[in-house]
Amino acid sequence: MQHEISTARSEVNTRNFLVVIAYNGKHYHGWQIQDNALTVQEVFQNALEKIIQQTPYEIKGCSRTDSGVHANKYCISLKMAHNIPCYRLQTALNRFLPKDISVLDVQEKSFDFHARYSCKSKQYIYKIWNSSVRNPFLDGLVYEYRFPIDEKLLDKACKAYIGRHDFTSFCTIDNSRKSDNMERTVKDFSVRREGDMVIMTVEADGFLYNMVRIMVGTLMKIAQGKFEPDCIGRIIDAKDRSKAGATAPACGLYLNEVRY
Repeated sequence: MQHEISTARSEVNTRNFLVVIAYNGKHYHGWQIQDNALTVQEVFQNALEKIIQQTPYEIKGCSRTDSGVHANKYCISLKMAHNIPCYRLQTALNRFLPKDISVLDVQEKSFDFHARYSCKSKQYIYKIWNSSVRNPFLDGLVYEYRFPIDEKLLDKACKAYIGRHDFTSFCTIDNSRKSDNMERTVKDFSVRREGDMVIMTVEADGFLYNMVRIMVGTLMKIAQGKFEPDCIGRIIDAKDRSKAGATAPACGLYLNEVRY
């Protein structure tokens, strides 16, 4: 269980760390702790508590990631009153963490830094293995799709996502999440091919629940000829989830960059 400290700076020796990790999400139900499922946060906290023992701490992640989603760069703000140097904290965490989670960097930040609320934008990539032959070394790490994909067509179509829009059509609404402001600013979207791998890259100031996966699913409908290439603007304007494509599988999605 997380040992929380007050967000007010009541002790002069309370420090604020930025911990950057990467993880293979194949065996985890996302970042955030859940009662009946293994998550990255739970495993991270278990490792941390072996190092700092009974020291109270507070952890905030930069994002909630879905079950099966991966991260090339995931940022955590960690507040605690402990004198461990950054390099020793990184080394110790990597000692106790499993091989599918790695600490890339640890820095000390100002006390008002917050992994989520200080973030200016996030970049996700989505990987599609576009071959008639599956790659056994990519199991759980890509969306395998055997039919042809015209990446140039999709790269042109995806530009309609760029700009500030109401992305209601690209959000899964459930009872555990509030339907609030649905506007987001997409700064860039591109589709490229590297051999048999098709890579979609999107950067925005924030993302709604399942937003990237629904954007990808809509592009795949265009690839299949089931949606017109110029449909995305109309789907955005409709503000209706049923007008967009299916939610693409989680296994192809990676949080790739977090910008502060």
